[in-house]
Amino acid sequence: MSDHPLALKLLLIDPDPIFRLGLRVALETIPHLQILADVPTHTAALQVLAEIAASDLNQVNLIVLELGNGISIDSQQLGLQFCRQLKALYSHIPILLLSSVSTQEMLLAAQNTGVNGYCPKGISISELVPIMEELVNGGYYWLGTTGIVNSSSSHLPFAKLRNHIRFSGINHINHTLTAVTTQLKIPGLPLLDKAILAGHRRELLAAQWLVNHLLAAPEERQPTQTSPPLPLSIPYPNLIAKPESQQIQTFVPPLLSPKALQSTLFASCINKLQFPLPNVTDIPLEIDILREDKKRQLLYIILQQVSKQLNKLRKSEVKIQQLSDLKNQILNNLWQSAIKDFYIQLSQINVGDIDIEIVNFLLNNAVGVETEILNKIPLVEELFSYLLCQTDLYIDNISYSAGSEPANSQGSMILENLLIQIANGVLQPLLNSLADVETIKQNLYDRHFISTREIERFRNNLSWKYRLNNYVNEPQAIFESRYELFVFAPRGIAKISIYSPRNQELAKLSGVPLMVTLLLELRDAITPRLQSLLSFVGNGIVFILTQIIGRGLGLIGRGVLQGIGSVALTEKTQKRQKERTK
Repeated sequence: MSDHPLALKLLLIDPDPIFRLGLRVALETIPHLQILADVPTHTAALQVLAEIAASDLNQVNLIVLELGNGISIDSQQLGLQFCRQLKALYSHIPILLLSSVSTQEMLLAAQNTGVNGYCPKGISISELVPIMEELVNGGYYWLGTTGIVNSSSSHLPFAKLRNHIRFSGINHINHTLTAVTTQLKIPGLPLLDKAILAGHRRELLAAQWLVNHLLAAPEERQPTQTSPPLPLSIPYPNLIAKPESQQIQTFVPPLLSPKALQSTLFASCINKLQFPLPNVTDIPLEIDILREDKKRQLLYIILQQVSKQLNKLRKSEVKIQQLSDLKNQILNNLWQSAIKDFYIQLSQINVGDIDIEIVNFLLNNAVGVETEILNKIPLVEELFSYLLCQTDLYIDNISYSAGSEPANSQGSMILENLLIQIANGVLQPLLNSLADVETIKQNLYDRHFISTREIERFRNNLSWKYRLNNYVNEPQAIFESRYELFVFAPRGIAKISIYSPRNQELAKLSGVPLMVTLLLELRDAITPRLQSLLSFVGNGIVFILTQIIGRGLGLIGRGVLQGIGSVALTEKTQKRQKERTK
């Protein structure tokens, strides 16, 4: 690869909006790569190409597409016809098939139509980028396979078969082990799930040991012969044919590149957005009223706006010291952009006899959004500083090195909380002013919140939440030096707490919030002494009841029983004497 690689200008065609967004976010980190457009259908792609051809067709030098929807045979056949059409109209533009299709017949048919390359979905960006460059430079790429044989034991019986079984088994175990270990690190995981996953991990480790020892040749088990650890996956070789027979180099982005950090965090967030999104906390959120698809769409929109905002800040060459002053403006811009993009399909609604432009109406009636939601989003400066300037993250009283896995994990939690809180801000003015409009309910709301009674109950719960936050929960969190973050967990939106010094906020408290902190301090001061006093009094009462009163009652009872026994014995003796005299 040359020092100055050719600029890649892509047209992405895929019916899956989540995949398109994820690929766009990942590829935006590549300096010389630009996605001119991403479209879901063949018709939209032809329209985009026609518009580009009217000005300069050379703007596009690679088309990346999925073959139909990757599942239906009919859609795949239509995809093949579309490839033929593209080659007939724009024969000079190479086509890369980035698809979930893996059948040899379909891939051979695609190759015969003139498609220049094929990669399976799931390929890493570091492998995908050089393949794209190769195709743009006139090359071809078709995935091949090869066998792996351990030459040290090839003379033994069934060595090839045994090694094949061993390596495939080890790699399958390693893949599963990595997935289980990743799940164990997810915050908000129930205790039972943690126990099950931990047991699964132990089973995988035991299976790994057994496979290594049972299927390895005798000389491979000798302690003197050490072999390097197996990779998590056996990479396929790149069978790239190019007229000049040049070898391409693997593109590896810098480990501490700000865009690489952004790509890592955004990819993690996109993966977690595939989880179910119910609110599993005891705190109501504005986005709870949305259908799950609309909730996911809103979060994707905000993630895109965060990416755009980061790009603007990079172009402006903003310094770390300026982020504190720009924080509120950044959050306000994200919120306004999200409102415009999310409500674009409801540009006008009819309320009574009045037509309302919903975007302008919501922006002009957003009372309390900044003070109640946006300005209270924690650790925004730290997140943007981490993504823009590669600064270390100091979270939960621990310093995390930029680019490390723990730092990315902490950054992901801050980013997820940012998305959820801005999404709440997007919904708040709607719930305050237009909550019970039928058009909005039909397009956005979950079926459990379509009746007027349920909507009013939901709004009342939100109102009580903010009252409690202002007067009780927030002062308590400030006094306890912690922030509560909402994150994406496998079972839904969960809540976690992290430590953060908040002494400046504590010094500014007054009125009822200050009284709450004083009551908490008073409780902390009195409770241990009161517990000691109650324990002493309780022990004294127990001693009196058991040792004094209890024993006294026991002696009385024993005396009564003895008296009853003596009377009975006397009566029996007298009765016997009378019988003898008779």
